[in-house]
Amino acid sequence: MKYTSQMVAKPYFIFALILLAGEILFGLLMAIQYLFGDFLFPLIPFNVLRMVHTNLLIVLILFGFMGATYYLIPEESERELWSPKLAIITFWVFAAAGVATILGYLFVPYAALTELTFNNLLPTMGREFLEQPLPTKVGIVLVVVSYIVNVTMTVILGRKTVVTTVLLTGLFFMAAFFLFAFYVPENLVLDKFLWWFTVHLWVEATWELILGAILAFVLIKVTGVDREHIDKWLYLIIAMTMISGILGTGHHFFYIGAPEYWLWIGSIASAVEPLPFFLMILFAFSMAKDRKIQHDNEMALTWAKGTAVMAFLGAGVWGFMHTLAPVNMFTHGTQLTAAHGHLSFYGAYIMIIFTIVSYAMPILRGRPHGNSKKAQAVELKSFWMMNIGMLGLTLSLTTAGIMQILDQRVGTDLVGFMESQASIAGVYTVRAGFGVLVFLGLLTYFAAFFVKEEQTA
Repeated sequence: MKYTSQMVAKPYFIFALILLAGEILFGLLMAIQYLFGDFLFPLIPFNVLRMVHTNLLIVLILFGFMGATYYLIPEESERELWSPKLAIITFWVFAAAGVATILGYLFVPYAALTELTFNNLLPTMGREFLEQPLPTKVGIVLVVVSYIVNVTMTVILGRKTVVTTVLLTGLFFMAAFFLFAFYVPENLVLDKFLWWFTVHLWVEATWELILGAILAFVLIKVTGVDREHIDKWLYLIIAMTMISGILGTGHHFFYIGAPEYWLWIGSIASAVEPLPFFLMILFAFSMAKDRKIQHDNEMALTWAKGTAVMAFLGAGVWGFMHTLAPVNMFTHGTQLTAAHGHLSFYGAYIMIIFTIVSYAMPILRGRPHGNSKKAQAVELKSFWMMNIGMLGLTLSLTTAGIMQILDQRVGTDLVGFMESQASIAGVYTVRAGFGVLVFLGLLTYFAAFFVKEEQTA
């Protein structure tokens, strides 16, 4: 570890992984409710489980991004973090707000929660992914502002690199687009437009900049490839991301009352969206092939290459699979959407968190050359367990989505929703099994941290 202030990343990484365990557990509970509708009802109904599941996902990704930023920015800027104390305060405030919000979802009826949290003063609650109470949203803004100020000041006072420039661009736009969460227009079409300005432009634009910066940083460290070469790749990927991602918002404007030209804009842009992820595969594997050093932390490079492949499959292939307007007319709202969502979030954002944690955490724990070979062997098992589990889960949901389409949207002999769901129960059972494999893979990943160091003579 080159700078002592990098140590503030450690609690962010640990908390992100704890939240990931909770997020998967709630997902498994939902999988059980798909099979047994009365499971945990009325203690925790499905809508509450889903809200907790998705909110934990968003918060854990933010914690992972913040930890990654606090670790890489000092090295990239060649100076200590501007205010390590502010980073620690930010961590505890964000952690307390996140835990309090999740407990509120679980133990307070949502209607009562809106009254208790002053939603009548500025109505912001009730929208998917943005269910957070007003005080939580305000807290998120304060946390993100302090985080960006801390990082920006560090960069301003130190060395400027392409990695820090791309990262800061992503952070500033991420903060700006979250402000749409505070405005809920009465017009439903306009509401959906602005809602996607946060949800889509986070996931398929600004977060991709952050992903690219973290991936580039890790590849620089574990391959030794010249920074200038990696910078050129990063610029190309980011340019394609912004071109396709911004206009790609249009694929959410199909059939919601928007003008017809969005059918063309959304479809054409969506056809381009897989390209930056394909470039990411070429980027990661080219850097691995051309590496100038043989870094002892092989798992960090494995996670980096895995991130590129799984992000391309989830966000690229499964995204394109149902974002052309004539196809989306039949697929929208089916389990195909869930298949795309699960694999894209996992492949792009959960795996980049694993990548930076796999690289940085051994160093933060006093192991500058990475974990032992024995620990990395355990980690490799977790890598394959989680990836096979997520691919199996995705294929199961894809199968369920196709069955829904055939049952309810194609032809003349259509059946009702509940009858269709009953026919898909076997597929949901398989999906739950793969979900268990993902969770066991995460536990195996945790176990890798507790493998004892090998003794040298």
